[in-house]
Amino acid sequence: MSNPDGLLVDIAAMVESEHNNQMSLTVVVPGAVITGRLAPVALWWERVAEVLQSSEHLKPFAALFTRPAEGPPARPTHLHLHRARILQGDFGLPHTGGMYRIAIKDISSWTVGDLSYSDT
Repeated sequence: MSNPDGLLVDIAAMVESEHNNQMSLTVVVPGAVITGRLAPVALWWERVAEVLQSSEHLKPFAALFTRPAEGPPARPTHLHLHRARILQGDFGLPHTGGMYRIAIKDISSWTVGDLSYSDT
């Protein structure tokens, strides 16, 4: 989407301003459907740094995510999802959810809520 959806940008800005990570969202990007919870960028960076710090091989990269935050841009350009899964067939990858950063301009469609599969 070369012209980002204004409503989606407003939702991301509200998540940032209220530091709320309870908004579930599902987005369609080229080649994938991703579902998860929006997170403020500072929280997202902190969680990514924790994961990297706990890995002996990836620990040096943690510093990239722990530098002082310059504050969010006036208008968000990316969504930061946690507990996110790429929906594939009848399951989500990774099963436990992951951390995804998605450029808002690349989202072709979206819906509020976390999609999941059911056997019923």
